Amino acid sequence: MTIPQPISADFPFQSRFVEVNGHKIHYVDEGEGQPILFMHGNPTSSYLWRNIIPHVLPHGRAIALDLIGMGKSDKPDLAYRFEDHVPYLDGFIEALGLKDVVLVIHDWGSALGFHYARRHPNNVRGIAFMEAVIRPMTWDGFPPDFRIGFKMMRTPVLGWLMISAANMFVNKILPSAMIRKLSATEMAAYRAPFPTVRSRKPLRIWPTEIPINSSPKDVSDVVQNYSQWLGQTDTPMLLFYATPGGTIQEPELTWCRDTIKNLQTVDIGAGIHYLQEDNPHLIGAELAKWLPQVLPAKAAAE
Repeated sequence: MTIPQPISADFPFQSRFVEVNGHKIHYVDEGEGQPILFMHGNPTSSYLWRNIIPHVLPHGRAIALDLIGMGKSDKPDLAYRFEDHVPYLDGFIEALGLKDVVLVIHDWGSALGFHYARRHPNNVRGIAFMEAVIRPMTWDGFPPDFRIGFKMMRTPVLGWLMISAANMFVNKILPSAMIRKLSATEMAAYRAPFPTVRSRKPLRIWPTEIPINSSPKDVSDVVQNYSQWLGQTDTPMLLFYATPGGTIQEPELTWCRDTIKNLQTVDIGAGIHYLQEDNPHLIGAELAKWLPQVLPAKAAAE
């Protein structure tokens, strides 16, 4: 019988900072070679990838950033809409001089990553994604278990009370969207970046940015544009999915398989939305198998 590898609460990586648009972005940068950029979503940080990063180090340079306003990155007074995050991601990649990047993306990190790849196709060698925003949504197609909660979070005043005042996205939604129970240490790590009402503004804005029934229109247009690109590009992609899943359930899985030309899929087993907390070592092992297919021959050999 195979004994499951333990899921560690430790984050044994050196913190680094780079200035982008006048503010500091926190990131970790481990290993050498071709850049593999990990991008998180709401309400997480680079901490989400802690058990996956070690698996890819034989194949390249693992970089995981904290989005502006999240994790240990600065929390300037921004609107924190999707469009506000884009120049910080673009600026981060430019500041570090990352070329021929492999993106590993999740949640809002997936929307930012797909949007970047559509605009910079020659700088992206491959994309691994999980629980992603792959196309505009409708309320009828929104996961039923989360529909009522997200409608409430998108309601003025009520959304502020739920997320900014009560910190429900971290305290309730995050642990409810995975199979495994997080330890007290892990929950403390996820709570740490958001100790005050003001610091939780990004967490509150993200739910209002989800393109549902074409609203908000600007984000819906962005997602529609990269959704069309997903059906046109030959960029190699790897999709991790789970049962029952959250944003990627059977209809979305079928759409990806029917639409994306150069796609491989991996079933990680039981999981909802934060798959990196339910089965990180399988994700890491499968990433390690896939990376030599997309990295340059020299980088793969090294």
